[in-house]
Amino acid sequence: MLKVRILSALVLAPLVLVDIYVGGLWLDALMFVAAGLMGWEWARLCAGGRLLPGGYLVILVLIALPLSFAFDVSQYVLLELLIGTLAVLLVNLLLHRRQALWFAAGTLYIGLAVVSFLWLRHMPEQGRTLIFWILAVVWTVDIGAYFAGRGIGGPKLAPRISPNKTWAGLIGGALAAGLVSALAAPWLDQQALTLFLAGLAMAVVAQGGDLLESFCKRHFGVKDSSHLIPGHGGILDRVDGLLAVLPVVFVFVRVLEV
Repeated sequence: MLKVRILSALVLAPLVLVDIYVGGLWLDALMFVAAGLMGWEWARLCAGGRLLPGGYLVILVLIALPLSFAFDVSQYVLLELLIGTLAVLLVNLLLHRRQALWFAAGTLYIGLAVVSFLWLRHMPEQGRTLIFWILAVVWTVDIGAYFAGRGIGGPKLAPRISPNKTWAGLIGGALAAGLVSALAAPWLDQQALTLFLAGLAMAVVAQGGDLLESFCKRHFGVKDSSHLIPGHGGILDRVDGLLAVLPVVFVFVRVLEV
């Protein structure tokens, strides 16, 4: 299983990183596909593996967000997301009442991450650097938590939600993320200590996002959000921490700009 996971990462990671580096329409196209697939996974997750009629609206709302950037109307994208989420809620209250709140909550949550990612990457000066920094920190959290958790063990972090996660894993992942974050100081024009603390905070948020997705999967009784990526499950399984971190970093960056 580990070999399959590594091979999948070696195939997909370069494609994603090149698109992020190039930016422009290539990035918008990547996010169009990613947003649609995440919407598809979420809609099926909430409906026992089926794609209900109301689930198609989730997908449509999410794929419309990258199109706003591609057609240079991104100034309206947040309003578009809010109206789309409301539409998802109202339509599904009529069609699938039990899933309506879940459909809407997932649309807003995933949508905010998509919008934050695109806004940050489209920043004219440091957009590319910011995204690579975020990815490096979040990936380091996962790697650090995995090795610290397996090597040290100890008390469980949230045994009812994710039995494999430990406090040692969280602390190890956070410290590793802080160190990697601090290394980006020359490129982000920030103090190393500031970025170290930012890395610690991002690690906690990323682990929170991971636990949130684990909670949702347990609620719906599934192991993975899909089987799109061999050895990894679905896209939501791979970006659960990133979805939580992106909006937080975007708000932080906007506050610093002000």
